[in-house]
Amino acid sequence: MWQEGSIGIPVDKATGKSYITIHYALKVYDEPSEFGINHGKISKLELRQDGEIVANYDRGWDICPTTKEAELALYILLNRHN
Repeated sequence: MWQEGSIGIPVDKATGKSYITIHYALKVYDEPSEFGINHGKISKLELRQDGEIVANYDRGWDICPTTKEAELALYILLNRHN
């Protein structure tokens, strides 16, 4: 099943922002798979930050998370869906 949404990642107030938004699209299955992230249920994932792709997984990493916010969003999604 495909899912889309956004995650707000808190940031240091010195930046002038209270959070950074990470938009995600993912394909998640009912059961874990050898093709899923860490052999889990997410087989496809795209993360965008400020309109740029900051992570992409399609049965393997095309783009590993490139920002700390993308890494945090990935951990949140893995926790939620695995």
